[in-house]
Amino acid sequence: MALKEGKLYYSISEVSKHFEVAPSLLRYWETEFNTLKPKRNTKGTRFYTTKDIDEIARIYLLVKEKGYTLQGAKDKIKTDKRSVDSNVEIVEKLQSIKSFLVQLKQEL
Repeated sequence: MALKEGKLYYSISEVSKHFEVAPSLLRYWETEFNTLKPKRNTKGTRFYTTKDIDEIARIYLLVKEKGYTLQGAKDKIKTDKRSVDSNVEIVEKLQSIKSFLVQLKQEL
């Protein structure tokens, strides 16, 4: 699922569906990664910005796709932020191409 562009904030359910993870995992990552701090309203509902989603993408890439431990991912994010950013961009471009190709296939 792709997130709607142009929105300022996304709910935890939108973000969890986008990354195909449970909302509880996102909440857990908040406790483990101090760089992930979604905004909250007065009732405590989380609202994720695009910056938060970029950070989740970095964590997801390292933990879920590359198999890093949480501590390993924390260390990697601290020491090599540029490389991770580049990899996230590559993965996003590939996912976009895949979606485009799937759409083309359906139209045939």
